[in-house]
Amino acid sequence: MRHKHGYRKLSRTSSHRKALLKNLAIAIVNEGRIETTVAKAKTLKSYVEKLVTKARVNDFNAHRAVFQLLQDKDATKKLMTEVAPKFVDVNGGYTRVIKTRNRRGDAAPMAIIEFVK
Repeated sequence: MRHKHGYRKLSRTSSHRKALLKNLAIAIVNEGRIETTVAKAKTLKSYVEKLVTKARVNDFNAHRAVFQLLQDKDATKKLMTEVAPKFVDVNGGYTRVIKTRNRRGDAAPMAIIEFVK
């Protein structure tokens, strides 16, 4: 049983899971909204919200902390200059997950994850 288990494994090793979340976070920062499976979207939601919370401070150390997790210069710059300033006066709830459909190939439940503002 998974009572009070801290995170979703997503059927991946820890390094693969870390790379997946990093790439999905880069995609949502660059595009604003992406479609993925519900489990990935829910996991990505907490990952991205922690990034935005760090980026809201908007100083050099916050920039370094965000870049350490994303490792993408363009996405880090966009998050720090365009996305995070929208949420300076908001405490949490920067993203929303909307369930959409079942994927045709394997009937996996899909969802759209996007920034609120």
